Amino acid sequence: MTITPKVALLTAGGLAPCLSSAVGGLIARYSELAPDVEIIGYIGGYKGLLQGQSLPATPAVRANAHVLHRHGGSPIGNSRVKLTNVADCVKRGLVKEGENPLEAAARQLTKDKVTILHTIGGDDTNTTAADLAAYLQKNGYQLTVVGLPKTIDNDVFPIRQSLGAWTAAEQGAIFFENVVNEQSANPRMLIVHEVMGRNCGWLTAYTAKVYRERLERLSFLPGFNLDRQHKDIDAVFVPEMAVDLAAEARRLKAVMDRKDCVNIFVSEGACVDQIVAEMESRGEQVPKDAFGHYKLDAVNVGQWFSKAFAKQLGAEKTLVQKSGYFARAAAANADDLRLIKSMVDFAVQSALDGVPGVIGHDEDHKGKLRAIEFPRIKGGKPFDIGQPWFDQLLKGIGQPMGRKVAVAH
Repeated sequence: MTITPKVALLTAGGLAPCLSSAVGGLIARYSELAPDVEIIGYIGGYKGLLQGQSLPATPAVRANAHVLHRHGGSPIGNSRVKLTNVADCVKRGLVKEGENPLEAAARQLTKDKVTILHTIGGDDTNTTAADLAAYLQKNGYQLTVVGLPKTIDNDVFPIRQSLGAWTAAEQGAIFFENVVNEQSANPRMLIVHEVMGRNCGWLTAYTAKVYRERLERLSFLPGFNLDRQHKDIDAVFVPEMAVDLAAEARRLKAVMDRKDCVNIFVSEGACVDQIVAEMESRGEQVPKDAFGHYKLDAVNVGQWFSKAFAKQLGAEKTLVQKSGYFARAAAANADDLRLIKSMVDFAVQSALDGVPGVIGHDEDHKGKLRAIEFPRIKGGKPFDIGQPWFDQLLKGIGQPMGRKVAVAH
């Protein structure tokens, strides 16, 4: 007897400019290949799964799934829940004291008769999916879990390019195109643009690259305050690069003296260990999330860099602006839409064939698009600062490369 598949979708973790498009793409592709397959979406990621809250993909939804390509955010909602963090699940009321969240999730999937689960998220989302799949298999319930790699940090081993990252970089550049004009609002202005990226500087670096490419397409009046040099970037700091603060302060002081402003791009994860150590030495406790990560809004890297440089540069005013929420909530751009389409199509076929894994171009298999085995999925892939385009970027703004630092993963 052939069992008709039932598909469940969930999105989890932070937002990225691919979630709506990926959900819409999955619904549309199943409707093309297997129109009789029932599809539901768990509301709020793993939280919705534990609570048994879901939405059906009705005929009207299937017919209009393409509309989601024009939206940011997630049409089924996100949450940050780790099923193996029992204490956190109990604290949040998602399971009862003494209850195993994996078991609770398995019961719900069994009750809902789900045979295929698509998880759309970063490494935390997909390693949680792997834990769930292993638990279900061990307990005799067959479920095919196929993940899609969502993270604007572009830091998932061994995936070459994660969904949403290209769009986030473009949107971060657009964000700074307006913010940079604040340099004309005050003499000796220091602007710090903090970009998302906990362990990986790819997004900060690529946002800077896209910004300068867009800057090249502008026309300027020579000698005026809003000329190219006033709008250009003067420094880029990423977690993978050691920062000689004293040397950079001297270099940037000369820039400030020359053009009356300094514009800095910094990853939200740059120098985090140093900042946390300073905070803890003052007796401050730095909160962590369910996955054990320091909450970066409490660390506030951009503000730390602002304070570190302002006095030494003789800045009259400093401005710290964060593009993260602006960038990550955007709808996918053309490059990401093409990537989403190829990965979604492959994900649906893999699921129907019973092949689990996270879909991506596998760097350990010559960049081949495949269902990558869950145990091989890890976060914290460092940005390779030795790439020629990054070297060219730093040379273009007159910044020394600096030494590479080891990044734990």
